[in-house]
Amino acid sequence: MKGLLFLLCFVQLLAASVAVYKQWIPNTNFENASNWDKGRIPCANEVVLFKSNEVISVFVQTTHSLMDMYLPLTGEFIMAPGAGFAAFDGSWDPGCDTGSAVSFTDAERYRWYDPSVWHAATSLEDLEQGNYIFAVDEERVPCQYDDVIFQPETSFRVNVDSSERMIHLRSISIMGQKFTSDMALADYMRSSSAQRQFHGNSTFQVTNARCPDKSGCECGNAGEHGQICAALFGDNGTQCPALVCKDPFQPIGHCCEICGATISLEYTSGFDIRQYQNRLQHTFLSLPKYAGVQMAISKVRKPQTFLGIVPRASVPVVQIVLLDDKTGSQTGTHAEQLAEDIMHDIAEHGDTFGIVTGTMQVATGSNSSGQRGTAAGGTIAGLIGLLLGLLLLGIMLFLYRKGMLRLHPVHLAGLWTRMEDLDVVSGPSDKGFDNPIFDKPSNGAESHGPCPGEEALKGMASKDSGVYFINPLYDETELVA
Repeated sequence: MKGLLFLLCFVQLLAASVAVYKQWIPNTNFENASNWDKGRIPCANEVVLFKSNEVISVFVQTTHSLMDMYLPLTGEFIMAPGAGFAAFDGSWDPGCDTGSAVSFTDAERYRWYDPSVWHAATSLEDLEQGNYIFAVDEERVPCQYDDVIFQPETSFRVNVDSSERMIHLRSISIMGQKFTSDMALADYMRSSSAQRQFHGNSTFQVTNARCPDKSGCECGNAGEHGQICAALFGDNGTQCPALVCKDPFQPIGHCCEICGATISLEYTSGFDIRQYQNRLQHTFLSLPKYAGVQMAISKVRKPQTFLGIVPRASVPVVQIVLLDDKTGSQTGTHAEQLAEDIMHDIAEHGDTFGIVTGTMQVATGSNSSGQRGTAAGGTIAGLIGLLLGLLLLGIMLFLYRKGMLRLHPVHLAGLWTRMEDLDVVSGPSDKGFDNPIFDKPSNGAESHGPCPGEEALKGMASKDSGVYFINPLYDETELVA
C-alpha cells in the first residue's frame, strides 16, 4: 500500500512538472530548397550569389560542385563531416540551366516572436514524431518555463527584438549544446557564431526551473502581444481570416477571433492544471467523436471591470480553448458539444479538482450569437450561494439601521375587515369544513371551542381593529399615535 501511494504521488509530481518544448522551424542550411530564390538547391553549372552585406551562418551537409560563388563580407559556413565545395568540371548536368544565377534568400525576416516559426510538444519524442500541441498565439512562442531547441546540424538567423530586453527561458539548446545557466550561455553569446545566429536588442536568461505553481504559470508573453500578432500577420498586412460564425470571439492570448468554444475556470489552491488536463484528455478527447477537436489549456490573466464599465485589475484564470475541424454550418459544433460535456462534468465533479466555477462561451456556424453558461463545482456552489444570501441580508440590515431603507408593516386589520365585508355581501356559503382558527363563531354556544384559551384571546383582541389574534410584531398604539 505504501509503495502504491508513493507511485501515485510520484505520478502526480511528474504530471505537475511536465515541460513544453518549443523547436525553431526555419534554418539557413545550404541544402534547404526554401532558402533559394528558385526554390531548389543550386546545381553544378550555376552561379551562387550571397548578398555582400549579409550576416549569415550556413550549415553545409554534403559536397557541392559549383560554377562560381559570391560570398558575403560577414558570414560563415559550418561544414558537416565530408561536406565541402568543388569547382564545376564542365560535365553536362541534365535539368540544370547553364550559367544561371541562384540567390540565397533573405534570412533577416525570421523573428523570435512569430508564432508560425515554432513547433511545440510535451516531449522530445513527440517533437521527432510530429505530435505537436495546440496553443493560443502568445503561447506558441517560447514561454518563461519552456525548453527551446534549435536542431543539431542546422544553422539559423533570428531577430530577437523585444520590448522587455530580456527573454526568460528554462533552457536553450543550440547546435546540440544545451544551456541551463546564464554564465555558460553568456560565454556562447559572445562567440562569432552566436553573433551571426542572433540579432536584435534582447538577450536570454535561463533559469533551469519548472513552473512552481501546480495550478499553472502564465506564459509571460502578454507584454509582447502586439509584436506577436504583427509578426504573425507579416509585413504585407495580412489580417485575420473571415469566419463563418456570426459572433466569433477572441480568446485571451490569441491574435484573431475564432469559431469554437472557451471555458474560463475559477479555482482554489487545490487545483492541479496537469491533473485536470489529463482528466479532459482521457475522459473526453480520447473519444472517437472528438477526434477532430483541438484543446489548449493554460493560465491567463482575465481583465476585470466594475459594472461592466470601469476597468479593474486582471485576475488569473485557467482558460480552455476548443477548436474543431468542421466547416460551413457545422463549424465549431463539436467544440460546443465538448464544452457542454466539460461544463456538466464541472457541475458534478468540479469541487473534487478544486474548481469553483466554469464559464462557457461558444460561437458556431449554426447559431446567430455567442452562448454563455456557468457551472459551479458541487458543494462549493451551494456554499457560495449561501454566502451571497447572507451578504445581501447584511446589506439590507445595514441600510435599514442607517435609515436608508424603510420596511412598512402589513396592515392585517384592514385586510381582515375587507374579508368580513365580502362575507356579508355574499351571504352564507358552503365552506367545505370548519377552521377553528379562522372561522368566526356564529353564536355563544359555538364560542366554547376546542382551544381552552380561545375566550381569553378574544378578550385581548381589539374590537375596533378586527384583529382576532395577538401579533408580537404588530403594535396598534403606533397607528393611534
